[in-house]
Amino acid sequence: MRCPFCAHDNSQVKDSRPTEDGAAIRRRRQCEGCGARFTTFERIQLREITVVKSDDSREPFVRSKIEQSVTLACRKRGVAQERIDQLVSGIQRQIETTGESEIRSQAIGGMVMDGLRQLDSVAYIRFASVYRDFSEAKDFEEFASAVQQVGGRDVGGN
Repeated sequence: MRCPFCAHDNSQVKDSRPTEDGAAIRRRRQCEGCGARFTTFERIQLREITVVKSDDSREPFVRSKIEQSVTLACRKRGVAQERIDQLVSGIQRQIETTGESEIRSQAIGGMVMDGLRQLDSVAYIRFASVYRDFSEAKDFEEFASAVQQVGGRDVGGN
């Protein structure tokens, strides 16, 4: 494993353990070049999945894109990283177990919306503002009003 600090090609595993949800192995590593320590995660990948974007372009599925979007939506909301990881792992499992080698980006966005709706109402609205391309304050008001009408819950820990 290449060191993220000095790009040395060799590192030594110091500790390995499963993650809370059992979907990955967490490994603490130490670079043999500079001595820096870093963490890696090893996950099962059932098949290569291609994401079909709205313009019909295609790119490989990258879990970290979902994780980054969810983390950004949950920023300063008090949502535990463990809950974010569980949500992202659940979405990844849903995608992998469809049996399809391609999935539309809109389907992934819908899965993220469903997960965030249950996780934290503010994070849900934040994600929706980008996903649905809100262009003015009225869009936020209408969406937030709809969330309140269906009983959007704030379970982010606040």
